[in-house]
Amino acid sequence: QVQLVESGGGLVQAGDSLRLSCVGSGSTFSNYNMAWFRQALGKEREFVGGISWTGLDKSYRDSVTGRFTISRDNAKSTVNLQMNSLKPEDTAVYFCAARSDAYSADPRSYPYWGQGTQVTVSS
Repeated sequence: QVQLVESGGGLVQAGDSLRLSCVGSGSTFSNYNMAWFRQALGKEREFVGGISWTGLDKSYRDSVTGRFTISRDNAKSTVNLQMNSLKPEDTAVYFCAARSDAYSADPRSYPYWGQGTQVTVSS
């Protein structure tokens, strides 16, 4: 199984950028399809975007398309989430997740999760 650790969160102003990273260990990282989720206070966890193990297949939720970019480096066992033009509604705890099957928007289908990193966007 893979262990995941996120980093890169913080407090920024609307319009700023942040880059989140998720490092995997304990298993071959390229065996996993990856996704980023987020959970705002009092709300359900929601899919932000996913990336296939090759890095060639990606998808995003509509509200972040054009602003967020997912990438991965299997040699470094890392998946990144570049977030540009941040908005107050992007405020949430961001989690990376891994699964062996093709990535999915359903958080219940992911067996492996990081601890999360807080992103706060002030207006």
